[in-house]
Parts: sequence; C-alpha cells; structure tokens
Amino acid sequence: MLTPFRADLSVDVDRWIAFSKQLLIDGCHGLCPFGTTSEANSLALDERIATLTQLVEAGVPAAKLMPGTGASSIPEAVKLTKHAVKLGCAGVLLLPPFYYKGVSDEGIFRSIAEVIDRVAEDALQVYLYHIPPVAQVGFSLSLIERLLKAYPRTVVGLKDSSGDWNNQKAILTNFPGFGTFSGSEKFILDNLRLGGAGSINAVANVITAPLRKLFDNWQTPQAEQYQEDVMVIAKARGDYPAIPFLKQIVAYAQQDPTWLTVRPPLVQLTDTQAEGVITKLTQAKFF
Repeated sequence: MLTPFRADLSVDVDRWIAFSKQLLIDGCHGLCPFGTTSEANSLALDERIATLTQLVEAGVPAAKLMPGTGASSIPEAVKLTKHAVKLGCAGVLLLPPFYYKGVSDEGIFRSIAEVIDRVAEDALQVYLYHIPPVAQVGFSLSLIERLLKAYPRTVVGLKDSSGDWNNQKAILTNFPGFGTFSGSEKFILDNLRLGGAGSINAVANVITAPLRKLFDNWQTPQAEQYQEDVMVIAKARGDYPAIPFLKQIVAYAQQDPTWLTVRPPLVQLTDTQAEGVITKLTQAKFF
C-alpha cells in the first residue's frame, strides 16, 4: 500500500484509511501496509504501530492485513510483530535484517528465529519477504527449507520480489503448498499455474480491478489476455522510480495533489516526467 503524507511529511491517516477501504472495495483480498511501496523504512516505529492501530479501529478488518514488520534491529522487529499479532492481523511480512551485506544464511536464520521465538505466539503467521534488489540480502532455498523445518506452523509463505522467475519457479516447485506470492505483476499467471498463492505488488494500488480479474479467471482461455492487461503500468513506467510514479498516478486519478508527497530521500517526479507519464497512460486509455 502507498502511504499518503501531509506537507509536513506526517502520515495522512484519514486519506490512508479511506484509500485502504477503497482498495478492498475495488477487489484486493487483503492489504500489506508497511511494505516497500509504503515507504515503511522511512517511518518511525511508533508511527507504524499507531497508524496500524488506527486502521483497524477505523473498521478495516485485521484479518485482511499482512503488515510489514521487518527491521534491521531484532527488538524493533519483535515489537512490530507482537503488535500485529495482538491486533489479529492475518500474518506479517518479514524482511531479513537488511543493513549488513554479505551475511550468511546462518546469520539470517538466527535473526528470524529470534523474532519468532521472542514473539512466542501460536497465532503468528510469518511470510518471508525476499527482495534482494533492495535489501541486498534474502532467503535462499536452503534457508527457506531450514526455516520451514524449524517453524512449520509459523513460517507459512513468502513474497518473492527478486524479479527472477527462475527463483520463484524454484520456490514453487520445491515447496508445494507454501504460500508463495509473486512480488511482480509480470509473473502472476505463471505463479498461479504452479500453485502459487497470488501476488503482493505495488501496481495493485492503481489497477486493482484488472488484477482481480486475472486472479479470478486464471484458468480460463482469456487468462493470457488478462495477464497482458495488467502490464499497462510497467509499459508506462520506464525508468521512473516506482513510488513517486505510482503516487503521480493516484494524484492525477483522484485530482488530489496531496498524494504527490514522498518522504526524503525519495523525491516526486518532475513536471516533465509527470506529464510524460500521464500522456502515456491517457493514450493507453488507462484513466
């Protein structure tokens, strides 16, 4: 989920709640607040805890939420994860510790194990978040296998944002029944055909209905066309950074410039870039 910010860079909670409810109405099965697209690691610990609480108190079902709770610090990851479990969230999306690079599988295993053991809740459902293009560290096949053996009732799935279909295919093939989500809209149909759980992706913020149509009809003769339909955003994006790009689309679609605001170090698109994006999508009859 995208996170709207006010001009002073504080989270615009009212807009965030309204946007969350609309995504569910438009067809999302669930929501992932505080993932990469949410600018989660630009948010403080107390902001993430407070806004997640407000989201649930506003009537968004906790059973439809899979918040990101990963952090480089084990105590912070534990605190965020405990809070999500206490609220009744369906699961948590757990990054590996991402600051130190070149760490071993043993180190990552110990970090994840510490979080699970310290949370110590039977209700905890962990979805590993594999995003090496950003985190630079991730979950190898052998590490996934080890975590599954150690925590078979807790580690229940993974979001693969590697951008590498061969990696995603290997996970789907080696761990049947594991809740594997595609982090890219590009691989949704292939993911489902190999028994995957679906997709957790950034573009769901702006093309919810076409994604839901693909998910609901992946076994029909029209599935290939529905897969092609969800690629409209990728074709318009080019080299623009994903978060400012998506916020530009939401701002234009809602005629609400508040959505343009991103937290540094991110910066919004220039006027020229924004005009190019809107022109491409208008020509594609996106709006």
